[in-house]
Amino acid sequence: MECRAIMSLLNITSLEKAIETLSNPSDIFNSTRKTIIERLKKDGSAEGGKDGMDASLTVYDFKNKKLIIAAANNPVWIIRSLSPFEGGARRAGDVEVIEIKADKMPVGKHDKDSVSFTQQEIDLQSGDVIYTLTDGFPDQFGGEKGKKFMSKNLRELLSSNAHLPMNEQKELLELTFKNWVGNLEQVDDVTLIGVRV
Repeated sequence: MECRAIMSLLNITSLEKAIETLSNPSDIFNSTRKTIIERLKKDGSAEGGKDGMDASLTVYDFKNKKLIIAAANNPVWIIRSLSPFEGGARRAGDVEVIEIKADKMPVGKHDKDSVSFTQQEIDLQSGDVIYTLTDGFPDQFGGEKGKKFMSKNLRELLSSNAHLPMNEQKELLELTFKNWVGNLEQVDDVTLIGVRV
């Protein structure tokens, strides 16, 4: 546990250093990775510690309705309603799930650590809900058979409830997670952030 805490601190401080001078998500991840690798070289092993973080970094331009993303092993989902506004709200159902695929590498030492992170720019629409997440929710064991919740089930849960107010979605997610875990132990931290345009 202590090693994880130290690694988390290294990841955060390296990220903070990068955002002092950079603003593009891919540049921030590239710089953060470089710092992490340099700092891990001091661990005493021949090739330096092989570790890093999975993350997604999003920059919102609400004025121009743009989203700029870099993602390392963690996807970003945009739930877009295909139904027209009705009385200021959108109907349930009739949604499109836009998955922003992540680069299959962490921000840290890896076989592809000389490859730049991909930066993606997405045009947003009013009513879009953007979800960024860690793997904690989908990787949680539970249910009747003690299996993982899975990304597919989480994506379906979010897409069928994205029309709800954000506070109701939060309550629904917390209840779903609690019921899924049941008497089992929570295996990882869980972070899920939703932003409505």
